[in-house]
Amino acid sequence: MNSASRQHLRANLLMLAAAMIWGSAFVAQRLSLDAIGPFLFTGIRFLLGALVVSVFVFALRRARGAGIADGRAPSAAAARPLFDAALLRDGAVLGLVLAVAISLQQIGLRYTKIANAGFISSLYVVIVPMLGVLLRHRTGPGTWIGAALAAVGLYLLSINEHFSIMYGDWYQLGCALVISIQVMLVSHYAPRHDPLALSIAQFVACGLACLAIGLAIEPLRLADLLRAAPAILYGGALSVGVGYTIQVVAQRDATPAHAAVIFSMEGVFAALAGWAALGETLTTRALMGCVLMLAGLLACQLLPTRRNAESAIDQARTPATQPAEPA
Repeated sequence: MNSASRQHLRANLLMLAAAMIWGSAFVAQRLSLDAIGPFLFTGIRFLLGALVVSVFVFALRRARGAGIADGRAPSAAAARPLFDAALLRDGAVLGLVLAVAISLQQIGLRYTKIANAGFISSLYVVIVPMLGVLLRHRTGPGTWIGAALAAVGLYLLSINEHFSIMYGDWYQLGCALVISIQVMLVSHYAPRHDPLALSIAQFVACGLACLAIGLAIEPLRLADLLRAAPAILYGGALSVGVGYTIQVVAQRDATPAHAAVIFSMEGVFAALAGWAALGETLTTRALMGCVLMLAGLLACQLLPTRRNAESAIDQARTPATQPAEPA
């Protein structure tokens, strides 16, 4: 195996680890609802995630500074300040939109299954290119094929034989719609800034907004925070902080097609985690819906032209390389 192949394999394994973390984090999000309110959890979670990413960025810049001290020329990234007024402003906008999306997802988890949340919230992968059509962006046939498959899959997953839909699925669909808007905004803001710094800014904005709402309307007790601590650590430090950092590192050596396939597995890992940790099961009808939704996500990413696929991946999963996870 040559060096390039090893790099691609390493990137694929890292992205698979990130997808597993994001999918299984739905369990932590659900368990947290037994202890604290959705806004408090989301606020603390994203502030903790911002701290983890900040530590990584600090260590990276310190290593670059050590290189300068050894006589190596400073890079442009190392020479300019990490945060400026424009980055903080753009990060605040993205963070507020992200706060709406994640709050919808967190509230909805109280009223639906983890598998439903994982697959439905991932629909932004299909919605983003469809919104692009409204803005007169060119798209390939994969967008329409993927949308059709995802729509049929959503029907089978969410609407049962009695034509009723889980209350929480509406929240997850709302999350997917808002995340799609956030994705479009990131594609506008991200090229102007350092991706990690922009992520920190938006994570902090999201965390502060949700924490403020939580402190205003939700009870806050030390005993409840201690009960929720494992879920907060997993959902914040691991899912937001470590998971996002892994993605940024991995996608430097990943091909867009591989990233599309691997990140679309998040919903599958969410369903598996819900079954393993909470004993949630799906009917045959719902499982068929999951299969069709996954096929739609993959078709939307893999069937367009290479240029469109690369653009979709650059906009597709996390706030700063983006676009979605959620998660």
